[in-house]
Order: sequence, then structure tokens, then C-alpha cells
Amino acid sequence: MDKTSKVPLYLQLMEGLVKKIDAQEYQEHEKLPSERELCEIYDLSRITVRQTLQELEREGYIYKLHGKGTFVSSKSFNQNLVKLYSFTEEMKAMGKTPTTQVISFQEIAIDERLAAKINLAPLDEVYQVVRLRLADEEPLMHEISYLPKKNFPDLTEKDLNQRPMYDVFYEDYQIRVTKAVERFSATSVRKEEADHLQTSVGQPAMLIKRFAYHHEDLIEYTISVARGDKFDYTVELT
Repeated sequence: MDKTSKVPLYLQLMEGLVKKIDAQEYQEHEKLPSERELCEIYDLSRITVRQTLQELEREGYIYKLHGKGTFVSSKSFNQNLVKLYSFTEEMKAMGKTPTTQVISFQEIAIDERLAAKINLAPLDEVYQVVRLRLADEEPLMHEISYLPKKNFPDLTEKDLNQRPMYDVFYEDYQIRVTKAVERFSATSVRKEEADHLQTSVGQPAMLIKRFAYHHEDLIEYTISVARGDKFDYTVELT
């Protein structure tokens, strides 16, 4: 630490710890030295060290477990929202191996509330598909999709287990997503989602409601719960 520098000490310590994390001197989920130990290692006050750890936690580099200490976070996935995207293609672009598990697949008749959301009539039939999205075998998103049966009359669970959903849409039905609208809000993980996402009930998460269109025809309504510790999103404003 350069105590003569105009750079605040907590920022100097942040930079040093981030460099060690990036260089994997501290591995993902490895426990960091305690506040007291960091004070001794870097000859800094408890207030300075505490401020450093608070900022690192806010920026997603570390996480705290009550009574156990501070640990290095796993890398989060940044999703750019400027363009249409596919989870599968985005994960591949990041060097990850994406997989999808179909948890359930059923045909249902929709109620008035859901019908209004997806421009259908009450009692129209849709496929309700529950899926888990993973990267490198790590669960990231829990999704429930509603797909109008009229658009995909012969869709099967096997199709979605073997190929990405948008590939099935285009290859089997010549339907491509040309526009999508997504709405984001904060939520917390519920019991069923926590079991699949391998996280705790009540953990912060991102709720994403996606309306996907083929031209003006709505072909998909998906409700996703994305782990808050794994995703961040970028929006470019021009």
C-alpha cells in the first residue's frame, strides 16, 4: 500500500485483491483472509478493510456467509440487451457449454388472465414447458414457457430435449423470432426454483418476462428466474 498516494487506501486494496482474484491466486469459492488478517497483512485499519470488502461485495467479486467468512464469487454472465439473443449461442460465445433440461412438458388450456397476456382466447391450447438452463453443468435459469399450439402443432418434449427451442421453431415450422420484448424486475427464489437452481430459498434473483414475436404474431411467452449471483445485464442507450 502506498500511503502517500492520492488514491484512497481502500481502492488500492480493492485493486490488489481484484488482481489476485483475476490471476486465480484466490480461486472461486475460496475463503479470503478475515478482516483482522487483512489488517495485519496490509497494515491497514479495520474501517479501511471493511470498506474494501463492502465495495468488492457490491461489485460481485466476493460474497459473505454468516458466521463462516468471506469467499470469492464465481464469475457472473453478462447479457447484452441491445440485440436479440439466444441463451445457447451466448453461452457458446463465452466459451461455456450450454445445456437445457426439460423438467416438464404438457398441453394445457389457458385461463382468461394468461390469454390476455399472450393474445389468445380463453381455453386456447398452449404447450407449457418448464426448463432449466445450465452452463458448464451449473444451473443458471429456471424458465416456464407458454407456446401457442396453433403455431407448433406437432411439438414434442423430445424435440426440445434434442435441439434448442428456437432451432426447432425455424427448422420444423419456418418460424423465426424477429422481435422480443423483455420486462425485468427483482424477485426472490422460491422453493421449487431453489431446488433446481441449487441455491437457497429467498435468494435475490432477476425475474424476466419475455414476449417473442414472429413479425406481429406472438409465439412465446417465457417467465425466467435468473440467479442474481450469476447474471448481470447491459443496456446500451443512444
